[in-house]
Amino acid sequence: MLAATDTFDLRLAQTEEDIRAAQHLRYQVFVKELGGQGDLVDHDAELEQDEYDPHFDHLMLLDTARGETVRDQIVGVYRLLRDDMMPRVGRYYTEGEYDLSVLKDSGRKLLELGRSCLHPDYRGGAAMYLLWNGLADYVNRHGVEILFGTASFHGTDIEVLQESLSLLYHRHLAPENLRVRAVAGHFQDMNLVPEADINRVAAMRQVPALIKGYLRLGGFIGDGAFVDHDFNTTDVCLVMDTEKLNATQRSIYTRGT
Repeated sequence: MLAATDTFDLRLAQTEEDIRAAQHLRYQVFVKELGGQGDLVDHDAELEQDEYDPHFDHLMLLDTARGETVRDQIVGVYRLLRDDMMPRVGRYYTEGEYDLSVLKDSGRKLLELGRSCLHPDYRGGAAMYLLWNGLADYVNRHGVEILFGTASFHGTDIEVLQESLSLLYHRHLAPENLRVRAVAGHFQDMNLVPEADINRVAAMRQVPALIKGYLRLGGFIGDGAFVDHDFNTTDVCLVMDTEKLNATQRSIYTRGT
């Protein structure tokens, strides 16, 4: 158990039932809500799954008031892969979209984040904060120095997203020592609109809450977006160096530990 409060439990998946519950919530969000697909998606069982799942840690937020089974109770998930776990898989999931050489060659302890989602009834409240607290505990326990992973805009129409992507490029591009880059052949330039021409309020309003949350914590954006037609998303790669968090950000993220 990582944390508990009121009717919420926060813990890592321990059983196959736990992982299938996480996959079921992912199906509700990524497939039914956002229109995503995938070679291993099981529509009959309503599971969004892939070959990486058995090798990752799955952080689960449960609301025990919702029912008797884990599948009923699960309201939030995060999928986590530390660098010491990665050799069992052979590569990071993110490497399908981004060249991570600059991070892998850094000699620092890495953690890949992915498949983060919340049940619609729990967005905009305490659930994301609780998940991040659990993530902070995990980071501290394992001495993680750099966190990274893709986060998504809904849809693949770059013209619709051009001001938001350009704002991220101009204001939040990662420094060179953290600047991962979208893979060749799939690199979508994010420098589409001059900064002076961007309606910053409208552009930031369009940025998903998860991305804005990481930016507030001092996160950066890699160079180039990746248009994922299977998942009906446009992905950016977020990178966060825990050493570069200022005192206020570190207090929020690590709860002073």
